[in-house]
Amino acid sequence: MSGHSKWSKIKRKKGANDQKKGKMFSRISKEITIAVKEGGGTDPAFNSRLRLAISNGKGVNMPKDVIARAIKKGSEAGGAGYEALTYEGMAPGGIAIYVECLTDNINRTVANVRALFNKNGGNLGTSGSVAFMFDRKGVFEFPQGEWDVDELTMEVIDAGAEDVEADENVITITTDYTDFGNMMKKLEELKIETSSATLQMVAQQPMGVDASTAKQALRLVELIEEDDDVQDVFHNMDLTDEVMAMLEEG
Repeated sequence: MSGHSKWSKIKRKKGANDQKKGKMFSRISKEITIAVKEGGGTDPAFNSRLRLAISNGKGVNMPKDVIARAIKKGSEAGGAGYEALTYEGMAPGGIAIYVECLTDNINRTVANVRALFNKNGGNLGTSGSVAFMFDRKGVFEFPQGEWDVDELTMEVIDAGAEDVEADENVITITTDYTDFGNMMKKLEELKIETSSATLQMVAQQPMGVDASTAKQALRLVELIEEDDDVQDVFHNMDLTDEVMAMLEEG
């Protein structure tokens, strides 16, 4: 899990600047809009998908008026709808990349993603070319607070927890995707408010890399993430503490 958890930490740090916050707000706004259009109403009490999207928005300090506008957009009749797309490819060094998008213009999205791969030493592959290297997991993050990791693990293991980690006062719980709902209910019972609760693609066998390869691959990942149609990007790098230290040194 080290590559997955290290990249989550990197993204939390990078999310502090205004540009990254704007991107996160845009991504979550789309989730909220779709949740209203497809999930059955504007009341989060009766729309679990909307409740989750709003929770993720609050987790990144998304302003209430931005959330309200996204809900209103989803409730309006007509308008452009979003379509979910995935793309798979390889970054420099043979690193597997899995891209999730929400778009109202498929041609624009595929052209942009292909160009980013081609111009940055990667190759866009066909559907299924790297997906088999990942498992779909539920990933929950929240401040550690007063929780002891061992005590919390005992509380959540029956809800499907496969892994519980604490890093820099943030606890990450990983479950199989089929246990996502069970874990959400359990955390609500424990009165734990998540800062993020998402379904992610987690590498089955993280690939060891040196700092040079990691730097090139992460550059491609970041550029793809910056595209407005991209919701998330996953990779299979094992970002060890040693590699992370070298990256931070520049």
